[in-house]
Amino acid sequence: MSSRYEPSKSSIFPFLFRNIRRSTWGQTVRRQYVRDLSQNKCITTPIFYVNAGPHIGHLYSAVLADAIARYHAMLGHRTFLITGTDEHGNKIKAAAAAAGLPNLEYCTKVSQQFRELCDRFEVDYSRFIRTTEKQHCDAVHHFWKRLEERGHIYLGKYAGWYCVSDEAFLSDAELVEQKDSTGETIKVSAESGNTVEWTEEENYKFRLSALQDDLKYWLKDENTVRPALYHKILSEWVEEGTCLRDLSISRTRNKVPWAMLSPCNESHSIYVWMDALVNYLTALGYPNESFKEFWPPAVQVIGKDILKFHGVYWPAFLIAAGLEPPKTLLCHAHWIVDHQKMSKSKGNVISPFEAANDYSEDGLRYFILREAVPQNDTNYSSTKITNVLNSELADTLGNLVSRCAGKTVNPSREFPDPAKYWNVLQSEVANETREALQSLGEKTRKSYEEYNLHHVVDAVMSALHSANKMVAHHEPWHLRKRVDDTDSMRELKAVISLALESSRIAALILQPIVPRLSSSLLDFLNISKENRTWADTAPEYFNGNGTKKKCIERNNIILFKKIRNQ
Repeated sequence: MSSRYEPSKSSIFPFLFRNIRRSTWGQTVRRQYVRDLSQNKCITTPIFYVNAGPHIGHLYSAVLADAIARYHAMLGHRTFLITGTDEHGNKIKAAAAAAGLPNLEYCTKVSQQFRELCDRFEVDYSRFIRTTEKQHCDAVHHFWKRLEERGHIYLGKYAGWYCVSDEAFLSDAELVEQKDSTGETIKVSAESGNTVEWTEEENYKFRLSALQDDLKYWLKDENTVRPALYHKILSEWVEEGTCLRDLSISRTRNKVPWAMLSPCNESHSIYVWMDALVNYLTALGYPNESFKEFWPPAVQVIGKDILKFHGVYWPAFLIAAGLEPPKTLLCHAHWIVDHQKMSKSKGNVISPFEAANDYSEDGLRYFILREAVPQNDTNYSSTKITNVLNSELADTLGNLVSRCAGKTVNPSREFPDPAKYWNVLQSEVANETREALQSLGEKTRKSYEEYNLHHVVDAVMSALHSANKMVAHHEPWHLRKRVDDTDSMRELKAVISLALESSRIAALILQPIVPRLSSSLLDFLNISKENRTWADTAPEYFNGNGTKKKCIERNNIILFKKIRNQ
């Protein structure tokens, strides 16, 4: 395609440009992104396909999106978190038949499992959407008609490869050949390994090929797709144009009976991915104008296996409809189990509900967000999860609090004023602790902004290790015995104060990652709800908040019970 592509009026981003001096993009048009100054942040999970129940990969997507939403809420933003279930397609029909249930009844049963996943693991969604809802059907039909009115849909012939398992149309470049069990050479999807079938039929097509330059422009901003690895992959796809041929967005009704009807021809079913992607609009009230309050999404969390659908088809659909595409796609890799891909045949699919019985919901959520690196597949190991939770939640954080809250050291349940006692201790380990706390908020905020939650936890644990060393050095249990020594009592209060202040800041920063555990700790420290914002992650010494006497709730707390080896 020519680099001097002149888009139709219907495909230009009217919301992204200003000071346009000409109607073409080729020479003198000045294009500039409008800065995102909105305090309203929409964050989405992918909607989960109900051909099977939840596994830990689904949990990771859900809690990652939730953590991002909670972080934005701490900054004072209004947030809207969308999740839900994708319930159409031949795979769903087959799964329902295997379960001996009517299609909708099957969908309802499995959808409820995903809702339970969110509820048990503190995913505080604003809207749980199902694609079988009438509201969604109405929104998809409106969206289709919008594309049709703007000249982006036409009736044409499709001849090519279709992967039933992936619900995807594939080009020759996206296929590889391999031998089946009989030795016959077959074609499969290069990405998923699933078999494809040759399909020839008349269906409705979307003019995807006309939107290459629009997609290139959307991808100019490196923050459009994170991490950088996936931005590079997607940019190469768009530049090469291998996945930009016009897209079939319908199938004949007899081929895909369990699907949404096309609004212009009831003998056709709407392509399940077009149906599914529009959910993000439906959840915000589209086509009612109120949806614009939170549109476009600030962050859409997806797995790497659906990058093409969210990074090519979805922005192209939106651009064609005259809507702004998402600000950021946060794409993450997969979870593997004991260094092997999860699969039913191997019997190694990890159920979050069963795992929570061993490690608790707090523990599993913490481990998944602490361990995962978005650009790399992450290994799930029962030995590692036990070691991490015992070492970090039980020993590092839990022991720090219990050592300075017990009756032996702190019988009066005092939380000495951090502003008053901040500079009392002059040991090297105390200096290290203060320095760590001073920079912790800024350091972890940067990691949250870069979606590196594992770095958030690294920084918090490093600060807590310093605080534990400080407590061990000053031995508050010995200081308590010298009740008649004023200097010893002052040192004791300073140790307790610095340890509990370290715990307070850690709990605040970890709120998006382990909200229930953090809330329990902050309640124990008697930190009011209004003092749990990101601004409160600064030490109270610098905020000047230390004005009234504070007490902890009681003399004992078990933040996280140690896990016995499985």
